[in-house]
Amino acid sequence: MTPSKTPAEILTVGDEEVRVSSPDKIVFPVPGITKLDLVRYYLDVAEGALRGAGGRPMVLKRFPKGIDSEPFFQKRVPDNHPPFIDTATLRYSSGTSAEEAVIRDAAGLAWVVNLGCLDLNPHPVRAEDLDHPDELRIDLDPMPGVDWSQIIDVAYVAREVLDDAGLVGWPKTSGSRGLHILVRIAPEWDYRQLRLAAETLAREVENRAPGLATARWWKEERGESVFVDFNQNAKDRTVASAYSVRPLPDARVSTPLSWEEVSRARPEQFTVLTVPARFAGVGDPHAGIDDSAGRLDGLLALAEELGPAEKAPRSGDGTGRRKSVMPLIEVARTMTKPEALAALEKWKDLHGDVVPELHPADVLVDGMRGSSSLWYRVRVNLQHIPEVKRPVQEELIADYDPWAGKEWPGRPGA
Repeated sequence: MTPSKTPAEILTVGDEEVRVSSPDKIVFPVPGITKLDLVRYYLDVAEGALRGAGGRPMVLKRFPKGIDSEPFFQKRVPDNHPPFIDTATLRYSSGTSAEEAVIRDAAGLAWVVNLGCLDLNPHPVRAEDLDHPDELRIDLDPMPGVDWSQIIDVAYVAREVLDDAGLVGWPKTSGSRGLHILVRIAPEWDYRQLRLAAETLAREVENRAPGLATARWWKEERGESVFVDFNQNAKDRTVASAYSVRPLPDARVSTPLSWEEVSRARPEQFTVLTVPARFAGVGDPHAGIDDSAGRLDGLLALAEELGPAEKAPRSGDGTGRRKSVMPLIEVARTMTKPEALAALEKWKDLHGDVVPELHPADVLVDGMRGSSSLWYRVRVNLQHIPEVKRPVQEELIADYDPWAGKEWPGRPGA
């Protein structure tokens, strides 16, 4: 966001007043979208956005320096939050807890956008019952080299699996490269059972669409396929909810679709500039989602039938760490994605003789969750390089430590 001295604007939203600081600050330079434009966008689609995020505790993903800089993740609600922002205290597996924001109305949407939030990242639970999720989330995440038509094919296979389990899936674009399918469920199961049900669905999708879809958790083992990301259903994980604005140059929106639209829709169609008119004209395709809650019994029964998922082997060095079955080398660890990509290009320059033999999915640039922000790890899978030509593991081109200076029980590497 560019600096601005424009006076704050006070908006009356329902019965509340919301202060929007620096309203003319440019957030998306290419389409020229300002901070106030973003607030007005969320007010235009408030009914749909609240259907996805309202009443749920959320992590605040803030972009104080704009879309070209890394965001930071704020679990704890600011102390000076207004009275119309509810809160809920979540307890994490690390033993810590956080009082998180819960928005319930359009004023709440405007307030979080003013903090620098672009997308909304709610947990799959309601504030009134934090232990029993009411939503199963299917994230169809394409590996490099996978085109949109393959994602669509996998989405329809996932729909078939849901139908067979007596569940209703509600598709939406992720706002990036993939698709999400949301499934409302009765809040009668805990997170462990939710994740098991999601993993079982992913395994069954892979069984029905081998080569197109994968349930393999380890990225280097997926090949050029669509990963059915079941781990988004683990406790503490969040995904961008319906009508969330994503930090891409065109201000793309995670947009609910009908199943009839899935085969012809393209993610780039849906932006801050186009979605309000769509919402006003056709309404929200997910309007009936809260009336479709199903049960996990079918997927949990299928889990028994399939048996335990295959686990990765462990290394023999006494650490108990997972041992990859692929010939991986690590290139760099960096604070930002541009630094990661620069390190990758430097590695390619050093090993130009093998680069032409790499497949798109062999280059792994992963955003990793740090204590409050992302960091990036660059790896290369040498599976398609003849063994005699494979580069050896070298000193990292960049070696950023996201945990430096931070101490807490269970700290990585402690």
